[in-house]
Amino acid sequence: MAPRASWKGYLKLSLVSCPVRLYPATTTSERISFNQLHKKTHNRINMKPVDPELGLVERSDLVKGYEYEDKQYIIIDDADLDAVRIESNHTMNIEAFVDEGEVDVIYQDAPYYMAPDGAMAEETFAVLREAMRKSGKLAIARLVLSSRERVVTIGARENGMFVCTLRNPNEVRGTAEYFGNIPAGKPDQEMLELAEALIKQKETTFDPKNYEDRYEIALMAMIREKLKGHKPIIAAAPERGNVINLMDALKASLSQSKPPAKSKSKADEVAAKPAAKKAAAGGPAENPLKASLLKAVGKSKK
Repeated sequence: MAPRASWKGYLKLSLVSCPVRLYPATTTSERISFNQLHKKTHNRINMKPVDPELGLVERSDLVKGYEYEDKQYIIIDDADLDAVRIESNHTMNIEAFVDEGEVDVIYQDAPYYMAPDGAMAEETFAVLREAMRKSGKLAIARLVLSSRERVVTIGARENGMFVCTLRNPNEVRGTAEYFGNIPAGKPDQEMLELAEALIKQKETTFDPKNYEDRYEIALMAMIREKLKGHKPIIAAAPERGNVINLMDALKASLSQSKPPAKSKSKADEVAAKPAAKKAAAGGPAENPLKASLLKAVGKSKK
């Protein structure tokens, strides 16, 4: 069965227009969900609309209301919404192009795939797609989804295009309230180099298949065991360990990884020098955080 488009209209650039279809790029249908049941009858509970004065009411009797003051509403009906017709109801009019890296990830909201609507649209679609791909640009446009205008980005993706709705600026909180009191001082250079060595050891290529939802898997395993009439199994959480501070944490982390043998690096030298000093002095390292880092890097190289 062909996927169902969530929006149909025209992609327009100046005098060039192309009929397109929009499809949701993600789905939550595979997530485990639960229904509300009565604890004795196990009947599924129906959520019905209730009026404080009339009790249960029919959904056909419901209307939309906008609260302009406390408990004061103005009624909005379908005719009012239909009267608000703007170009983006059926057209994605490209307003500008920006570099791909310019759109902050915090503004990105819902992703969609866009495809040409019919064979006649394919040539125009391909020209616009390849022009954006070669220029490394994203298009900025608007469209109406679920009775609301959304600003979107459009870019090339494989043989199609990728559309992402953007959050309104007033939906994004500023950082000052959360980051304003964090000290801006620079960390110790030696500890910084050790932390960079730990990052280097854990570098890899991102593959989402390697990051499955362990909670979802454990939930399904528990459900299957209950269906068999067995006691639910308990999924063990990873041990947290007894890490005291950042230096100890970095040491422990580096000691767990076994990278291939390498020639001596700057990190090795950083680890070796203070260790030698400590042995000669016979006393504890000056900074417990630094000592932990040094130990971790040293262990990881053995």
